[in-house]
Formats: sequence, structure tokens, C-alpha cells
Amino acid sequence: MAVAAAHAVRTRSWLTKVPAITATFWVIKVLSTTIGETFADYLSVNVGLGSAVTDAAMLAVLAVALIVQFRTRHYVPWIYWLCVVLVSIVGTQITDFFTDTLGVSLYLSTAVFTVTLAVVFVVWYRQEGTLAITSIDTPRREGFYWGAILTTFALGTAAGDLATEALSLGFRNGVLIFGGLILIAWLANRAGASQVATFWIAYVLTRPLGASMGDLLTQDKEFGGLALGASLTSVLFFAVIAVLVAREQVLANRHGVALKGDSPAGGRRQDFAWAAGGIVAVAVAGWAFSSQQAGPGATDQSAELTIQAAPGTGAATGPAARRPRPTTQLGNLSKFATITAGVKAKVDKNDLPGAKTRVKDLEVAWDDAEAGLKPRDSTKWHQLDDEIDAVLTSLRAGSPTRSDCAASLTALITTLNKFDGV
Repeated sequence: MAVAAAHAVRTRSWLTKVPAITATFWVIKVLSTTIGETFADYLSVNVGLGSAVTDAAMLAVLAVALIVQFRTRHYVPWIYWLCVVLVSIVGTQITDFFTDTLGVSLYLSTAVFTVTLAVVFVVWYRQEGTLAITSIDTPRREGFYWGAILTTFALGTAAGDLATEALSLGFRNGVLIFGGLILIAWLANRAGASQVATFWIAYVLTRPLGASMGDLLTQDKEFGGLALGASLTSVLFFAVIAVLVAREQVLANRHGVALKGDSPAGGRRQDFAWAAGGIVAVAVAGWAFSSQQAGPGATDQSAELTIQAAPGTGAATGPAARRPRPTTQLGNLSKFATITAGVKAKVDKNDLPGAKTRVKDLEVAWDDAEAGLKPRDSTKWHQLDDEIDAVLTSLRAGSPTRSDCAASLTALITTLNKFDGV
């Protein structure tokens, strides 16, 4: 009987498809959220695939990864966390599609995803009698689990954007608010609240926390960030994730997922130490690179930029373009105006291919600054975003015309001069 019981325990552990919920689990989860978001933006904007191609590609890759995950008979850390990163990307893209493409308000999308998640949980519980992730040991339960995970990412994206953009809380406050809410969920769990409920609440909140933390590291200092940039932040986070997942893979191979957090080899104290080490590594690297950029040789080049406009637009040029304008809270827009003026100069020379190449710089710069600019004045940001989209559309048309490109650029320059706040 003892042998049979031991075999049953080992078999159940072997069939468990998700990791033990320990400190390193939460660190990897938060960091993977930022990786997922920045990678999607990189493909769409920097690589130039566009949102449609990026969305389709990520959906296809996620489908393949989930097939591999479902075909495995036990928890394989690198496969599981690859799926989490991909679900993070797709969940973000779902919310962005509703908000940016369909024009659905963040209030409505947050409410819709909340109801959707509630429906998933109700059906899951009625079918299985439990929502505990420690019981993900059948294909149907795993299907419910990944359905809930995808919905939590979409909901977390919508709720996070609602707080930091629509309510203008900003990413610095986002880190404090969402981090504080997760702390409250943990304290509630320690006080005897439902482990299942507090887990899923925290899981939803890690999405906006990770996004806010990523924005804090990547945004320019004029927006309140540390100016590390998306590429450096992604590499830093990926390195920490790779180390922690590699440790998980070693422990899972040796001891199984059920023993990962409790065995002498895994150990909760050791797990906390590894999690703390990952956090410290991110903090120290961020501080070091930020201090390096803020050294004696670092200067603010924005004051030297001038806004140039086409003749007849009525837009200011030279020093007058940098006068404070109280019509917007967006702040200094001169770097975007300088790039736009460079694109316009090429169009005026009928160098449309050159203008098309140069406008990529505007697209990347505008996308990189979104998290810092949008909360300042969402209405004005959206107006500029629409006008930049019009410029991109005119230059990237199948048969672009000089007149269309010049008209969209002139309109954008006029608005940039009007909204420039420095």
C-alpha cells in the first residue's frame, strides 16, 4: 500500500503542468510581462511589421507553443514560461485592438474583460469543482487555466491603461499603486483569505505592475523615467528571467514541480534569495546605467532643437518655437517636430523614398514616448497620434503622391507647434 501511495504521489506530481507558486514565480511573471510588451512593440514599430502582421505572427507562435505545452506530460519550465510571455503579448494586443483600432473606451474594455474572466471562472468551477492551480493535471483543467491566463492579461492591460492613461496616474504612481495592491492581496492571504482568490487577484495586478515598471525604466528622464530604453531593459529582464528559469528547469528535472519550493535543494529561503537577487540585479543595473547617462558629459539637447515649418503654415520657427504654450501639458515636442521637418524637407525635394525611410525615426520616437506623454494630456496625444498615422499612411501608400504627403506633414507640423509646451 505504501509503495502504491508513493507511486500515486509521484504520478500526480509528474502530471502537474504549472510551477509551484513561490517568490521566483512572481518575479519571473512580472519581468515576463514587460518583455512581452516591449517585444511586440519592437516587431511592430522598430522592425516595421506593423500591428496586423505582428498580431497574426504572435497568435501563430502562441498556438504552436500551447500545442507543445499541452502535449507535454509534466511541467517543463522553459515551455511554460515561453507560453506566459506569448500570452502576455497576445493579451496586450487584444486590448490594444479594442482600444486603438475599434475605439472602445478603456472603461468599457475593462468591464468586458472583468465579466469575461468571471464567466471563465464560473464555468471552470462548475465543470471541475476547483479553481486551484495546484490541480492543473488534466487537459480540460489546463485549457481552463490558459483561458483564464489570457483573459487576466487582457484585463490587466485594460485596467492598467485605464489607471495610468485615462485617469492620468502615470507609470510612477502605477508602480506604487499596483505594487501596493499586490502587497494587500498577500497580506490578506496571510490573514486567512482564500488562497485561490488572492492568487488570481495578484496575477491580474502583476500585468499593470510589470508594464508600469518597464515604463519607469525605459522612458526619458523628462517624463520621469530612468531613460534605459526598451532594448536595454528587455535585455536586462531577459537575462534575469533566463537565470531564474534555468534554475527552475534544474530543480524540476531533479525533484519535480511539487518539491520545487519545499525541498532542501529548492528551499523557500533559497527561493526568496534567488528572487531577491533578481530584483537587486535589475535595480543595480538600472541605477548604474541611469547614473552613467546622467554624468558630467550628459546634456539636455532638447533646448537646441528648433521647429521648422513649411512656408505659409503660420508655425513658429527658431527660438520662438520653444516658448511655453499653456494649451497642452504634453511638454517639449521639439524632437518630434525636428524629425517631421526633416521628412518634410525630403518631400519638398520630391524624395519620397528618402522621406519614407526618415519617417521611421518619427514612428519609433513617438512610440517610445507614449507611456510618458499620453497620461499628460490624453486628448491632445490622440490627436497627434492620428496625425502621425496619417503621415505614415500617406508615405507608405502603394503609390504615394507628393501633395498628399506634404499636406499630412504640414498639418502635423502645425499641430506640433500649437501643442509644444516648452
